[in-house]
Amino acid sequence: MISARRATFNTDPAVLEDRRRHARVKVALFGRYMLTDRRELPCQAIDVSVGGLALAAPIAGHIGQRVVVYLEHLGRLEGNIVRHLKDGFAIELRLSPLKRDKIADTLTWLVNRGELGLREDRRHERIEPIHKRVQVTLEDGSMHSGILVDVSLSGAYVRCAMVPRMGATVTVGTTRGRIVRRTEEGFAVEFQRLLPIDTFDNRIKL
Repeated sequence: MISARRATFNTDPAVLEDRRRHARVKVALFGRYMLTDRRELPCQAIDVSVGGLALAAPIAGHIGQRVVVYLEHLGRLEGNIVRHLKDGFAIELRLSPLKRDKIADTLTWLVNRGELGLREDRRHERIEPIHKRVQVTLEDGSMHSGILVDVSLSGAYVRCAMVPRMGATVTVGTTRGRIVRRTEEGFAVEFQRLLPIDTFDNRIKL
């Protein structure tokens, strides 16, 4: 098994000349990014490490500019532009130790999933929000109290006594979506629009 965590540093002189602190993993992950003007644009990651990533992107910001990126499997990432590429730019990531370990584990999974036959994961990272109480409004206008168990850019799971029918349109807080899964305790909803990446953290309120 290849480990992104164990491969983060190499003392071979040929590798040191490359001046990268971390081994990079070639990927083809799609997502969106936002520069300081707050426009959200599509992008594709070319390679990723726990220290940085290279993006194919339509517009490159200036060197040193802050950028927020949301990539499938990796979730929300933040950093500063350090280099322009032919069709994009490279970012130095700012990660907490916990997020750094999570990225390393995910990169290891991405590298080995084909070889090991690992199950495909959810496309968008899910987080557990701090603000859990939420109001659910059904198509008939009736309102019900729910508990927001987890949320991603594209959907959420809500624990609720009233479980709407499959395909029904509901509003969770102020966010509209449709029911895509039902359980005994609640339901999963797929949002009509992806949530904004700049406000996607555990303080989010739907």
